[in-house]
Amino acid sequence: MESSAIFIIILVAFAFLSIFKGIRMVPQGYSWTVERFGRYTRTLQPGLRFLIPFIDAVGFKQNMMEQVLDVQPQEVISSDNAMVTTDAVCFFQIMDAVKASYEVNDLDRALQNLIMTNIRAVLGSMELDQMLSNRDRINGDLLGKIDEATNPWGVKITRVEIKDITPPRDLVESMANQMKAERDKRAQILKAEGEKQAAIEVAEGEKRSQILKAEGKKEAAFRLAEAREREAEAEAKATLMVSEAISKGDPQALNYFIAQKYTETLGKIASSDNQKLVLMPLEASSVIGSLAGISELLNEVKK
Repeated sequence: MESSAIFIIILVAFAFLSIFKGIRMVPQGYSWTVERFGRYTRTLQPGLRFLIPFIDAVGFKQNMMEQVLDVQPQEVISSDNAMVTTDAVCFFQIMDAVKASYEVNDLDRALQNLIMTNIRAVLGSMELDQMLSNRDRINGDLLGKIDEATNPWGVKITRVEIKDITPPRDLVESMANQMKAERDKRAQILKAEGEKQAAIEVAEGEKRSQILKAEGKKEAAFRLAEAREREAEAEAKATLMVSEAISKGDPQALNYFIAQKYTETLGKIASSDNQKLVLMPLEASSVIGSLAGISELLNEVKK
């Protein structure tokens, strides 16, 4: 009786153990491989799944979500023999749980070494200036090479980003001095161009000023000539009128011309800088007498 009870207890315990080993709950975002006597048979998707107890076993539990892998910093020598320290980050996603489980051993370590090798290959073929100024090109080259290499592993590389490229301290100081020299050079060039442009503007202003002065003198000369022409015309008319008056026997016209020339001569003598004492000739009284004749002549002209 006691042996029967012990057998029933063992049977019940075995049944519970079988149920426990045969039921599996796969989380969302994961895929589990199933092995039967050490050989892959199928893949368990998220949800409640069942196995044959003591015959089937879970092989690998693969995370099917996108993952991030930090790449260890490493030193790289550029094509112009500059030593730099670089680190990167890689984003990947397992697309095939079977390949990721059985085509590569230790997937994370394999990805780490593969990425570091390709970083040395890509950066080592470039000069330092190209490294520092072509991050997008470097990331694109790394993405293409690494994604192609990991395709047999059932892994999709979504992004590879170079986080930092650090040259040695002495090289950084040399680059800073070089950039400072370039900035000083550009500043001097800009200053010289500004002075040149200012000189051109001043020259253009002076040229324009000279042109305007010349045009002003030309206009003044033209106006003066026009005034002289009008004065000559007026004098010609006056001469004509006096001549007609003389031809008619009017002596006042002749007195007008004599008084005019006499008065002009006296004005020149009086305005001379060297003349300090002016002696009036005796004929000045006759000039005064002629003025009356001039007045009468002008009155006749107005009539």
